[in-house]
Amino acid sequence: MTVTIPGFTVGVLALQGAFSEHVQLLRQAAKELKQRKCADIEWEFIEVRTPQELARCEGLIIPGGESTAMSLVAARSGILEPLREFVKVQRKPTWGTCAGLILLAESANRTKKGGQELIGGLDVRVNRNHFGRQQESFQASLNLPFLGDTADKGADQPYRCVFIRAPVVEKILPHANGVQTEEEERAETVVAPSKTPVDELAKQQLSKDVEVMATLSTKTEALQENQEHDHAGKEDIIAVRQGNVFGCSFHPELTEDPRIHVWWLEEVLKAAERRQTFELADRTR
Repeated sequence: MTVTIPGFTVGVLALQGAFSEHVQLLRQAAKELKQRKCADIEWEFIEVRTPQELARCEGLIIPGGESTAMSLVAARSGILEPLREFVKVQRKPTWGTCAGLILLAESANRTKKGGQELIGGLDVRVNRNHFGRQQESFQASLNLPFLGDTADKGADQPYRCVFIRAPVVEKILPHANGVQTEEEERAETVVAPSKTPVDELAKQQLSKDVEVMATLSTKTEALQENQEHDHAGKEDIIAVRQGNVFGCSFHPELTEDPRIHVWWLEEVLKAAERRQTFELADRTR
């Protein structure tokens, strides 16, 4: 039997970067999700450039590109504060890839004070351009267990991860009720402003622990070929989630594999169900 579920609008921030590639993979993911779940869900995928377009969305992707350029355009076009409201106040599902991960971090190093604005939402410090310059870009096929049984391939099938001037999560930060004050004291580090969640459900999502979703071994062959960067430790953190907010170092939008997009659309549906349950319970109190 086909289940009919109300429609959902998902946006891709379209200020700069690989936004159109995300939209294409979202469309493919929606088709595969419909076939697999036999659910007749009406998805609408839009490019987001204004606060009005953002307000229509139940979920948002911040694509790979140039994080400094994105933040500058967002500030000048009046959408930076609405983005912070979306992620940190309403705590709606948000996914950032590469530059998007930087923007969603509460702290980012290798950045001059005032040179970049952050949205925040993930209690992590990111190391910008951790893997070096554009010419040091590489690919690695990795197993991503969080994918589970998505699309035609399961989690046991490697996912081709594309790294282009990619950041990594350098440190998972303790949750702070306010700005990350210790991070503010670090040199060449910018910190996201504090925001208050809109209600108890948003507060629950904000207070969740950061989960490490994927790592990359520093023994990866492609990294061994890069002699210009010192990779400390045994592995780099390349994907994290904290409640409804997810970020990854690599570019899923530059592959033809929709599995992460399928997984994330399922997360959007779960978040919508939690919101509906919360609001129903609130009305019956």
